[in-house]
Amino acid sequence: MWVARIRHGIRRAPVLIFALAVLVVTAAGAFHTPAFAQEESRGWSLRDLLFPRRSERIEPPVEVQPRPKPKKKPKPRPPAQPETPIVEKTNDARVVLVVGDFLASGLAEGLDTAFADNPAVRIVARSNGSSGFVRDDVYNWPAQIKTLIETEKPAAVIVMLGSNDRQQMKVGDVREQPRSENWTKEYERRTDALGKAIQDTKVPFLWVGMPAFGLSKMNSDMLAFNDIYHSVAQSHGGEFVDVWDGFVDENGAFVTSGPDINGQPVRLRSDDGINVTKAGKRKLAFYTEKPLAKILGLAAPGSITTVSAPTGAPVEAPKPAAAPIIVDRTAPMLLGDPALDGGTELLGATQPARADPNLPGEKLILEGKAPAASPGRADDFSWPPKSQPATAAVESDPMPATP
Repeated sequence: MWVARIRHGIRRAPVLIFALAVLVVTAAGAFHTPAFAQEESRGWSLRDLLFPRRSERIEPPVEVQPRPKPKKKPKPRPPAQPETPIVEKTNDARVVLVVGDFLASGLAEGLDTAFADNPAVRIVARSNGSSGFVRDDVYNWPAQIKTLIETEKPAAVIVMLGSNDRQQMKVGDVREQPRSENWTKEYERRTDALGKAIQDTKVPFLWVGMPAFGLSKMNSDMLAFNDIYHSVAQSHGGEFVDVWDGFVDENGAFVTSGPDINGQPVRLRSDDGINVTKAGKRKLAFYTEKPLAKILGLAAPGSITTVSAPTGAPVEAPKPAAAPIIVDRTAPMLLGDPALDGGTELLGATQPARADPNLPGEKLILEGKAPAASPGRADDFSWPPKSQPATAAVESDPMPATP
């Protein structure tokens, strides 16, 4: 009996196997990507008979072309500054001596660029970067200026000093605080000593003031220093050059960048708010060019015309002045008063015809006399009213009167 059951089971085995395969396929279709991943990770299965694996599918490779990178627009380059030709100085070139601290050395570089094409002017810098009026033990400018002037024999002296003076000053045996009363008196005395020492040499000089700085407290001190420098320069025959407006905005605030001598926006100061850039040095020199050219007798800053001809050179006779040009100008004329032009009438006017003065209208205009009013007219104010002529009554009332 059990043998018969085994035979019956063997006969039904293909049916069971087929049903099992259908169940496997249905279950595989219910799962998508995760099922594929699991089947691929395992070995061979019955599902491979009906659905080949993705790895076995042969698909043409897809070429992915890289996207072209957008072209960057080239940044506009600042206009190249024209190179100033360097001209060899003549042996008798006039010397301009620049003295002071580190700002004075920058001013000297700017002046050297400004007068690079002038063989008759040579800029000589004798600055001390850490010097000032407070630390006279480091460098004493009133005592050293005469020696420098005798050595260089300059035609003009330019002073720019004071950026290192915001510190304590030793007055006698006491160290005074900056801008205190005793400090200010001693500071004025030392600056006055420098101005007097230059005046004794009888060399014209310019005193360039301090520019604005990045610290507001420092700016207030520099404005006070500039007032002292201005007073000293005027009292000793010098000229004060104010450069403050060149390094602030329209509101008077410090700026790092601003217009250069050509009006182009450039960087004038460094990040510390104290030092000046190359454009800033040139701008310092720009404020000094005109008064310096006036002292040297130049026609204009950068002119190659010298004041005196070199030794042995022929001197040209001055040309006679041209005769002045006489311009015949017509005096202005008012329309309400033609007499200013020399006449009594406007152009094109004609004499009006003379009217009869006996006419009623002329009497009213000239003499102010009105003609007698006609009886019954609106301007007839006589009382009792005058009777109107019969003809006038008929003309005014054409209807016949009722009895």
